[in-house]
Amino acid sequence: MRNTPDPAAVGTLLRHVLELLDGDVSKIYEEQGLPEYRPRFSPVIRALLAEGPLSVRDLAAAVGVTHSAASQTAAQMARANLVTHTPDPLDARRRLIDLTPKARALLPQIEAEWEATVAAMAELDAELSMPLGELLGEVAEAVGRRPFRERVAAAYRPPRGGPKP
Repeated sequence: MRNTPDPAAVGTLLRHVLELLDGDVSKIYEEQGLPEYRPRFSPVIRALLAEGPLSVRDLAAAVGVTHSAASQTAAQMARANLVTHTPDPLDARRRLIDLTPKARALLPQIEAEWEATVAAMAELDAELSMPLGELLGEVAEAVGRRPFRERVAAAYRPPRGGPKP
């Protein structure tokens, strides 16, 4: 019996690979005494360092995730006292996300882990037929050109008398 998902179950396989990669990085943070820190926090911290306080929408664009994902990550980071949410002085409807002193104090650890992760990813990429990030970027572009739902709908052949999705 295999320990990896069926290659045809691409969503399951992607989640499995992400769990393997993020799980190991999370263990490193836990070993460093940062059990509440998650790998998904690092791109947010890097964006806030580079651009200063950002709205959720701007943060999502800077990190390359959905508004919902950025909002959820910022909420998790606020619970860990890594970011604050403050009113935007230019637009009272918006809130700005910024780093806390605790997050800034952790920067040397976070940067060292980030550099080690980049080096480890380069080592892993050398074992693959093409760099994983490059392949995932191609997938994102292709699905952007033609959504996966359209591809499934075009290939779907409903059973006789059955409903179409």
